[in-house]
This record gives sequence, structure tokens and C-alpha cells, in this order.
Amino acid sequence: MLAELRGYTPFIGLQIEYSLLERTVEGELVPMARELGMGVTPWSPLKSGILTGRQTRANAGKESPSKRSWAASLVDEKTYDVIDELVKIAKVLDSTPARVALSWVQARQGVSSTIIGARTIQQLDDNLAALDVRLTEQQTARLDELTTPKLNFPAPFLAMAGSLQAGGTTINGEPSTPSPFGVTKTGDFY
Repeated sequence: MLAELRGYTPFIGLQIEYSLLERTVEGELVPMARELGMGVTPWSPLKSGILTGRQTRANAGKESPSKRSWAASLVDEKTYDVIDELVKIAKVLDSTPARVALSWVQARQGVSSTIIGARTIQQLDDNLAALDVRLTEQQTARLDELTTPKLNFPAPFLAMAGSLQAGGTTINGEPSTPSPFGVTKTGDFY
């Protein structure tokens, strides 16, 4: 906003960590970028290799997610639930968990490009093949359900704002439901 005020060229992109395991940016940063017309460029979309599917409950503690030892501390039961779902979807799509995770992040609103951290040609080829993966609405919804972040106040409160302000209408593509605190009768009121 300051750039526009002063006649400078404004920012056009936002580079942030964004993956199935790091979605807190959806609270403020992604909506801000969308509102200002900025492209979102996620980094670490596979969360340091955790979302590749190499680590599973079956090999817990035996397979390190990457050369970054700290990443192993990020793997918990919730993470295994996400990996299990990635593996399941990958089998249905005849793909890989990494491709499914990358496809999910690439399909998010506002994402214009994705930074991948492939270390080998094989990883690069696998990551690039994610461009051809199309998740169904049900697959996306399941991944969303498993990874929806708990956002700080006022995010949960603002989610209710549509029903309080829009009363069942759709504004900017966002549907709302009528408020339980509003008018509940139909017809004449005078």
C-alpha cells in the first residue's frame, strides 16, 4: 500500500512456507495476498520431505524425512494420518504421495508458482509430474479436513461474520448461512 501511495512499483508476490502441514498462512497472509492481487509462491511444499510418503507408521523411527534431523521431530500421529491419506490417494491416481501433496498446494487459490527442493533428477522428475495430477473435490476435501489449522483469534470469529452480515447470500463467491440470531420469520413484519 505504501508503494502505491508513493508511486513505487508494488510487490507482486509473497513467498511463504505453505504445505498440508503448514497452513497457518491461510489466516492472514494468503487472504492479504489475494486481496492485493499478489501471487503466492510456497516454499517447502513437502515439509522437508515429510510428505513424500517415505516415512510411514510401519517404518517409524527407521526412515529420516530428510538430511535435516530436526524434521523428524515434526512427525506425529496427525502427520501419519496425512501421509496415510496421501498414500491412499496416490494409489487411486496411480501417482506418488509427493505428487499428490504438490498438486494440493499448487491448486490452492492464489498460488502462482511453487518452490521445490529436489536433490536428484529422480526427485525433480517426480515433482514436475505433479503438474499433471488432478485431485477430485472429495480428495481435496479429505486433505483439507485432515489439515485444517487452528487459527488465532479473530479468524474463527470472522468465519461467522458472513452469516451475521450477509444473511444467506453469496458475496464474492463466499456463501453464507442465515444467522441464528437474526430474523427467523418470513412474510410481513409490520
